[in-house]
Amino acid sequence: MSTAAGTTEAGPRLRRTLTLTDLILYGVIVIQPVAPMSVFGVLSDRGKGHVVTAILIAMVAMLFTGISYGRMARAYPSAGSAFTYVAQEVNPAVGYITGWSMVMDYMLNPLICTVWCAGQASQFAPGVPPWIWKIFFAIVFTLLNVRGIKTSARINTGMAVFMGAVVVAIFVAGARYIFGAPHDGGYFTRPFYDPQTFTMGGLFGCTSIAVLTYIGFDGISTLSEEAENPRRNILMATVLTCLVIGVLSAVEVYVAQLIWPASQPFPDINTAYSYVAGRSWAPLFSIVGFTLLLANFGSGLGSQIGAARLLYGMGRSNALPKSFFGAVDEKHRIPRNNVFLVGGVALLGAFLLEMVAGYTTYSLGTSALTWETFKKIINGGEAYGLGAEMLNFGALIAFMGVNAAAFLRYYVRAREKKLSFLLPPILGFLICLGLWVNLSRPAILVGSIWMAAGVAFGVWKTRGFRETLSFEIPPEE
Repeated sequence: MSTAAGTTEAGPRLRRTLTLTDLILYGVIVIQPVAPMSVFGVLSDRGKGHVVTAILIAMVAMLFTGISYGRMARAYPSAGSAFTYVAQEVNPAVGYITGWSMVMDYMLNPLICTVWCAGQASQFAPGVPPWIWKIFFAIVFTLLNVRGIKTSARINTGMAVFMGAVVVAIFVAGARYIFGAPHDGGYFTRPFYDPQTFTMGGLFGCTSIAVLTYIGFDGISTLSEEAENPRRNILMATVLTCLVIGVLSAVEVYVAQLIWPASQPFPDINTAYSYVAGRSWAPLFSIVGFTLLLANFGSGLGSQIGAARLLYGMGRSNALPKSFFGAVDEKHRIPRNNVFLVGGVALLGAFLLEMVAGYTTYSLGTSALTWETFKKIINGGEAYGLGAEMLNFGALIAFMGVNAAAFLRYYVRAREKKLSFLLPPILGFLICLGLWVNLSRPAILVGSIWMAAGVAFGVWKTRGFRETLSFEIPPEE
C-alpha cells in the first residue's frame, strides 16, 4: 500500500476562515470548560480528595501528546489529522487502522453527548420523554453544523462566554463560602496533599480518569484546512487549549474540594459538583446542571465537526469511497454528506446503545419484554458510561499513533537528534499505552470488534492495502 502526496485545484475546497482564537475556542468547547465537573464525584472518590494533583499531572501528560499533534499538523496541515500523519510517517496500512480508530472515537462523542443531553433535558422538562430529546439534539447538532464552519465558530464563542460567566459565579460564591467558614491550618493545602488519605495507588487511579477528561483536543487538528496559517496556529491552539483547560479545571476542583471535603460523602456521585455549587449558593445547583447540559451540547456539536472532517480526509485519500466521503458542498464549503451521516449514526446509535446497556442493567433474562420495561430501557441513561469507555479505546490508539509519527519524523529521520523531539512523543506514547491496556473488558471487546470490521473493510477497499492512497496537502491561501 503506497501513498502519494500533492495538491490539486479541481473541485471546491474547505474555506480557511478560522483564526487562532476560533481554534482555541473550538478546543475548549469540545473538551468543555467545565470538564471536571461531570466526573468530580468519581475523581474525588477514587483519589481520596487529591483531585487537584491528579488534574495537574494529567495536564502535563496530555501536553506531550498535544505537542506531537501540533508538530504533525505543521508538517501535514490536512483534515485527515492522525490518519494522514501515521500513514505518511509510519505506514499507510497503520495509518488506515489509526484513522478507523479515530472514526470510532469521533462517532461516539456526538452519540454519547446526545444521550447525556437528552437525559439532563428530561430532568428540566420531565413531561417530555428522553427519546424525544434524543431526536431533538441529534437533529439540532446536524442542522447547525451543515450551515458552515463559521456558524459553528460563532456558536462556540457564545457558549464559551456563558460557561465562563457561570464559572466566575462559582468562584465568587465559593470564595465567600470558603473564607466565611471555619477551617484549620492545613485547610488550603489539603486538596493537593492530605497525609491522612494519600496513597500512590489512589492518585494514579484518579489520574488515569482525569487524563481522559482532556480527550477532544485532537479535534483541533482536523480543522487544519479551515485554519489561517495552520502550520503555526494548530500547534499553538493545541498546546494553549490543554493549558487553559488544565489550569481552569485545577481551580474548579480546588474550590470544590475546599467547599466539600473528601471525608463527606455526596448524595449522588454523578452530580456531585451540583451539590458542591449548591452548598456555596443554593441557586447554583440548578444553574450548574443547565451549564453541564450546555457544555455537553457544545461538545457534541464540535465533535460532529471533527468526525465529518476526518471522514472527508479519509474519503479524499481513497481510504473510504471518495464520491460520498470526499465531496464538499459548494455553497457552505463543508463535507455535507459526512455531517448528515454522523448525525444519523448519533441518532440511531443513541437508541441502540441505550438498549444494549439497558437490557443488561434491567437483567431481563427469560422474562417477557413488556412495553413498560422497553420504555424504561429507551428512556434510561445507562448508555453514557458504556459509550465513554468505548470512546477511550479509539482515542488512545490514535494518540499512540500520532506520538509514534512525531517520533519518527522529528527524531529518527532528523539529521540533528534533539532531546526536545525525543521526550514528548516517547512519554506521550507510554502514558497512552498504559491507559489503553487498563481499559475495561467490555470496552476492549467492543473496540476490537470495531477495529476488526474496519480492517476487513480496508482490505477489501484497497485490495489488501495495495492501492495507492493520495494525501492532498492543500494550499495555505
